[in-house]
Amino acid sequence: MSRTERTDARLLLLSPDDNCLIAAARLAAGETVEIDGERVTLAQTVDLGHKLARRALAKDEKVLRYGAPIGHVTQAVARGAHLHTHNLESDYLPTYTHDAGHEFVHH
Repeated sequence: MSRTERTDARLLLLSPDDNCLIAAARLAAGETVEIDGERVTLAQTVDLGHKLARRALAKDEKVLRYGAPIGHVTQAVARGAHLHTHNLESDYLPTYTHDAGHEFVHH
């Protein structure tokens, strides 16, 4: 994958059109990462496999992963913000909390 700007090796860009990055390691709040050549201090911990904003996103803006929309942000977010159920809503599936012990039965 080629990049025109420098991005921290702990962050994965899945498609050049994406406006989110994937954490390839757990990144603690207060750590500094480089995103497209800009140093950003993380306000929240971002766990392995979670998304963070590649750039600032306006409320209701679509989030692109693999170049395809996966949902929209429910509030404005800054570059480097953790994108998860607290500020990202799927446009395709209901956003819900999985109840521990609940089993899904395939019919």
